[in-house]
Amino acid sequence: MGFSPVPPRLSTADVLRTADEMSKHADAALMVLDIPWAALLADTSAALLVRRDQLQLARLLTQRGVPLVAALEPTNGLDRGAESAALVALGRSITEPAVQRAYREYVAAFDSIVRPDYLVIAVETNLIRAASKPSVYGALVAMSNATAARLRAAGSMTKLMVSVQVDVAWGRLTGGGSFVGIARDRADFPFVDVLGLSSYPYLAGFTSPEDIPLDYYSRLTADAPLPMIVTEGGWTSGSVTGVSSSPDLQARYIRRQMQLADAAKLLGVFQITFTDLDVASFNLPSGSILPLFAKLGLVDANYRTKPALAVWDSVRAVTLVGTR
Repeated sequence: MGFSPVPPRLSTADVLRTADEMSKHADAALMVLDIPWAALLADTSAALLVRRDQLQLARLLTQRGVPLVAALEPTNGLDRGAESAALVALGRSITEPAVQRAYREYVAAFDSIVRPDYLVIAVETNLIRAASKPSVYGALVAMSNATAARLRAAGSMTKLMVSVQVDVAWGRLTGGGSFVGIARDRADFPFVDVLGLSSYPYLAGFTSPEDIPLDYYSRLTADAPLPMIVTEGGWTSGSVTGVSSSPDLQARYIRRQMQLADAAKLLGVFQITFTDLDVASFNLPSGSILPLFAKLGLVDANYRTKPALAVWDSVRAVTLVGTR
């Protein structure tokens, strides 16, 4: 169980404080990183970028001996119908061989230098397939498989992952409400050792956490078992556009989340954010959907605890006792 050190405000001090505070409530760590496209395509060494920008943070997160899951984001995490904003600004695309080569080099450098325990190399693949151009999805499939082959040829023992969007797999965001499953994703990314799960049920039409089916995760791999980890997700503690919520509903969701995790025998459960986001400090572009996710933290933007944190800690305490 763990978090990533996404800070409430974009400052080094907040990153360091978030990493310290979340470590008191976690036995694993998560890094969620955009590919640094501008620097890579300007011929900056991938190894230099990893050592300069990521290695110290990875060491900080794992200094207590906890395992590390790293998710490298090659597309646009806030708009699955679009490519990375950095690539778009450069007039480039992952459909280009040179861009795919830069991706392979960066992932290989990250893996060999940081040495995460688990590495997500494509994020929310089924949502990208549904929302983006076929050429973009095809490029993602090609570059992910080529990267996996490169890592294995180099002798990497890292558990390789892609993540799927669970709400999409159940047809709640696309597909007309009928269960779709993830057979296509399993076929397109056959190298996967562990499957990542992304789920935001409050955005998928659930008004109560208890309404989420108990097999919400387990059904995805019922016909072909595969280890799974929740790599992102949550329930807002405050009302957002189209959604009415509260701190109590969020706390109830954490309890339900752990029931779903038990039913699916998950290896782990992560939230990307430990804290809420101070949206006003982010200078967001018009139309950004980030405010929909701003209240997912188990503490607020000033590190004051919410009821959900007590539920999280109580479940984690039982889990830790059970592993001794």
